[in-house]
Amino acid sequence: MSAAFQQPSREDFAALLEESFRTSEINEGSVVKGKVVAIEKDVAVIDIGAKTEGRVALKEFTGPNRDREIKVGDEVEVYVERIENALGEAVISRDKARREESWVKLEKAFEAGERVNGTIFNQVKGGYTVDLDGAVAFLPRSQVDIRPVRDVTPLMGVAQPFQILKMDRRRGNIVVSRRTVLEESRAEQRSELVANLEEGQVIDGVVKNITEYGAFVDLGGIDGLLHVTDMAWRRVNHPSEVVTIGQTVKVKIIKINHETHRISLGIKQLLADPWEGIAARYPVGAKLKGRVTNITDYGAFVELEPGIEGLIHVSEMSWTKKNVHPGKIISTSQEVEVVILEVDQVKRRISLGLKQTLQNPWEAFAEKHPVGSVVEGEVKNKTEFGLFIGLENDVDGMVHLSDLDWNRPGEQVIDEFKKGDMVRAQVLDVDVEKERISLGIKQLAGDPFAEAGELRKGQVVTCEVLEVKDGGIEVKIVDTDLSTFIKRSELARDRADQRPERFAAGEKIDARVTQFDRKARRVTLSIKALEVAEEKEAMAQYGSTDSGASLGDILGAALKARTDKK
Repeated sequence: MSAAFQQPSREDFAALLEESFRTSEINEGSVVKGKVVAIEKDVAVIDIGAKTEGRVALKEFTGPNRDREIKVGDEVEVYVERIENALGEAVISRDKARREESWVKLEKAFEAGERVNGTIFNQVKGGYTVDLDGAVAFLPRSQVDIRPVRDVTPLMGVAQPFQILKMDRRRGNIVVSRRTVLEESRAEQRSELVANLEEGQVIDGVVKNITEYGAFVDLGGIDGLLHVTDMAWRRVNHPSEVVTIGQTVKVKIIKINHETHRISLGIKQLLADPWEGIAARYPVGAKLKGRVTNITDYGAFVELEPGIEGLIHVSEMSWTKKNVHPGKIISTSQEVEVVILEVDQVKRRISLGLKQTLQNPWEAFAEKHPVGSVVEGEVKNKTEFGLFIGLENDVDGMVHLSDLDWNRPGEQVIDEFKKGDMVRAQVLDVDVEKERISLGIKQLAGDPFAEAGELRKGQVVTCEVLEVKDGGIEVKIVDTDLSTFIKRSELARDRADQRPERFAAGEKIDARVTQFDRKARRVTLSIKALEVAEEKEAMAQYGSTDSGASLGDILGAALKARTDKK
């Protein structure tokens, strides 16, 4: 046995046995500790035990949150992909070792809901990639910040906290959020700030943003809403009329919602309430001037003084213009004279009247045109119940069908009128409260029944034939304006003579009044009744057929006596 050869000791044998055991414990897919035995150009040679070595690129040891320099003798953890390749070396990876180690830590943090630190290092479609100490996560663009961020460059390469939203180890997917962390931090800050604020407190703030309904004011880390209705006692059409972005304003805290951290602010609450004692300053019936601030479908708002507005309802704008939009009567910014109609301090409402500043046109008409006077106007409209006549001051009067003609039905007479005709009429009644004027056209001609004198039943009258019809004749009583119709059956005593064609227009005939009712405005005539009456009179005066005189002799004598009388 050579002197150079030395029998291994018991300790050496134990070390060799332990190394043999350690070699057998190296499994593919596991993470093991190794020692850097050499550094060659861009790779590090690492001994993982059992005289097994592998090579790892130096770039796997650098990067965010990683070791900046590695040297011979350093111990590192690596991931064993394969124990031996074609070159007899182990295939190992430092990145995969880190990733495995990180996944274990990240899963624990995800289950506990804890934040993790990471670094944004690249931009990809729809978002960014984040290095979570070896594990790569996806940061959606919507989860970068509370508000959209156009440039993420200042955030790249900076270590910062993230919240894990989703993990899928089988697919190797991790989704994180920076926005959630910011919202939680902001909520904590808001809670702390809100706790130091009190309702009724007056504080300075800076106008941060302006919307259609108000302005957001920064109170030093927390925003409050200054609603447009709380900016001034007067009407504010847009918040920009009162505040501007960046302006420092003194506001009063009106309300604090500790659950939602919403704060309502007001400026007008710092000023005196103009509605105090409003009834004394604006008594009902007072006439004053104001400026139109807003026009709606139902009326117009008029500013009487800063912070005090009243409403002119559309019904109180004009005496005569009904169903007209207020914008056609007055315009915005116009100065108008109004009358106070009602004041309600509790509801903060003032009712105004515009038409009350002018004389009621119906009152003016009644004063100028008493009942019985005659007016003239244009036919404005025809309806099923009469004519509407346009009169002065834009008021209308109505002629009912029954007041168109004394003798003919109104439905027939109204067809003789058309829009635009100028007509004269008599004032029959004026109702100022109901805004109605009743007119009559037939009254201008006089009432023929009133002027007919003392006509009575049984009286014999002379008539002029106006028109011959199949059913009888239309006649007019001489020396009157009364007209009536004598039916065929009343034209003669004998049926053979009851023929309308026996008469001619313009012919004068006698008839007997069989009915005269002044109230019912009815007069009935009969030639037949006259002949019968004359026959009875003749029979009584000149004898009877029993005395030897013929009916012809009797009637002849009667007719002769009648002619002589005439």
